[in-house]
Amino acid sequence: MTEKYKFHTDPGHGWLQVSRAELERLEIHYLISQCSYESSDGKTAFLEEDCDAAKFWQAKKMVGEEFDTETRHVDYDHPIRRMKRFNETALCFRNRRMGA
Repeated sequence: MTEKYKFHTDPGHGWLQVSRAELERLEIHYLISQCSYESSDGKTAFLEEDCDAAKFWQAKKMVGEEFDTETRHVDYDHPIRRMKRFNETALCFRNRRMGA
């Protein structure tokens, strides 16, 4: 069965919507950069199209899982741009523990 993912775009960029649980299942959550965003509850990630989405696609291919996308375009700055950066809280905590 092919799983379908939402790909959100605006005039300047795009983000692939996936659950944090799936990133953890694929063991790539720690590879996602702060160029991506996450929902306020931390359950949904919006992976930046140029780098992080490619990591996700590669992980899916490596485990033999098929996928497709459904594009949702808006002609203005997407609200995703106002979300918090992916893993921002965890990175700040880690930096404080390491003395950075």
